[in-house]
Amino acid sequence: MLVPIHEEITREALSPHFSPRALEIIIAANLKQDTWRGQIGHDEFHYDNNAIDKSNRYINEQRGYVLATLMTRGILSAWIAFGRLIHTTQDFYAHTNYISMWLSQHEDTPPPPPEIDPVQKDILHSPGLRSGKIYLPMDALYFVPFLREFSLTLLPRDSHGHMNLDSPQQGPNFAYARAAAVKRTQYEFELLQKLLIPEMFSRFVDKQTS
Repeated sequence: MLVPIHEEITREALSPHFSPRALEIIIAANLKQDTWRGQIGHDEFHYDNNAIDKSNRYINEQRGYVLATLMTRGILSAWIAFGRLIHTTQDFYAHTNYISMWLSQHEDTPPPPPEIDPVQKDILHSPGLRSGKIYLPMDALYFVPFLREFSLTLLPRDSHGHMNLDSPQQGPNFAYARAAAVKRTQYEFELLQKLLIPEMFSRFVDKQTS
């Protein structure tokens, strides 16, 4: 997803839960995944090139960093790891065919986007789940606005250029990808809430308990 959309999703999902300073660090870590250093050689950050298993392991690894940090007196690394984690989960819905697979179950009357289930197990574990492949240099040209249409005529249908739901320009399925990303971000927060003891959770959200 585009950087402003990652930020919108993260604020919408997490603003009620974190202190302002914690939220800003989480957002900064999330957005840093889309710098050039996070793009080159890091398919696992974005679920690119069918790196499904690798991206899943990356999410589990970052969740482990959150837990490990909070078992010490540290906190900054926990926020950074959580920001990285949710970037990858948000990109999952924009860079894979999860949305089209979910909608295929509702061909007659598709539910509105807020009703999407972001963690439907049979889709998450389906052998048909795949993500867009990066075909260079054509996928690079895709990001140049006046060359986009030309690049799409040359890119295969399984390319990132054709499959991505990174912005509203990609059509009505973007609304489902965005809604799923918001719900998955909330899901990841709630999962950590279940895993953390109250003292650790209080430090994580950086809010005073009454």
